[in-house]
Amino acid sequence: MDTEINSNSSGWIFFVKASFAIALLATGAGVVFAPTDLLVKGYMSVCALFLVSTTITLSKTMRDEHEGKRIHNRLSEARAQQLLKEYTE
Repeated sequence: MDTEINSNSSGWIFFVKASFAIALLATGAGVVFAPTDLLVKGYMSVCALFLVSTTITLSKTMRDEHEGKRIHNRLSEARAQQLLKEYTE
């Protein structure tokens, strides 16, 4: 079977990490410098952290689902080839 290796370039990995850090810092600065009460700032901070954690969970779940489908498709293809091999002999 073909082994497929998908690798991201180091430039892309740097871009993704830098974008995440900048977005997180910008959100934190927006919360800190917002002209509101401490209670509202706390609420905004908790919501921002919750959004980040759910985004990470969503991306991990979608990646796992995609990889699971790839494995399932490979197994199905291997079974089909095995059956074809048995019937052609």
